[in-house]
Amino acid sequence: MNSPDPAGVARSVIESNLYMTLGTADETGTPWAAPVCYVAAAGHREFYWASRPEARHSRNLAVRPSLSVVIFDSQVPVYQGRAVYLEAVGEQLTGADLHAGIAIYNGPAAERGSAILERTDLEAPAPHRLYRATVVQSWILDGSDIRIPLDAR
Repeated sequence: MNSPDPAGVARSVIESNLYMTLGTADETGTPWAAPVCYVAAAGHREFYWASRPEARHSRNLAVRPSLSVVIFDSQVPVYQGRAVYLEAVGEQLTGADLHAGIAIYNGPAAERGSAILERTDLEAPAPHRLYRATVVQSWILDGSDIRIPLDAR
């Protein structure tokens, strides 16, 4: 698949999937991969998810905010996969960022099968917090296992 529209391929992959795999690392650089359910917003340049702050990927982001992301459909036949690869900066949202993040998250949440969240769902003593990954660089994977860079922002 040598797509004439890599951005269209990226949009299709992002919008047709519910999970992304986060690649994080702790303070010593030990890697960890974790699947999370996401809501994408802001032109597919920001991704929002709710996680427990004690989850390993959340603890890793607290000490090392750089992360990688891959979004793909694991149900397609071999050698026909398409994927989006992202370098991003992750963070737990607080204050005004949390307020804005909730509004963005809740926009498409219901249609993607996620609960509508209130601030009380994301602050102590509630078990989850809202996180955002802001994309730094992105690529798609075509059917020939070639990574095609997308516009950096």
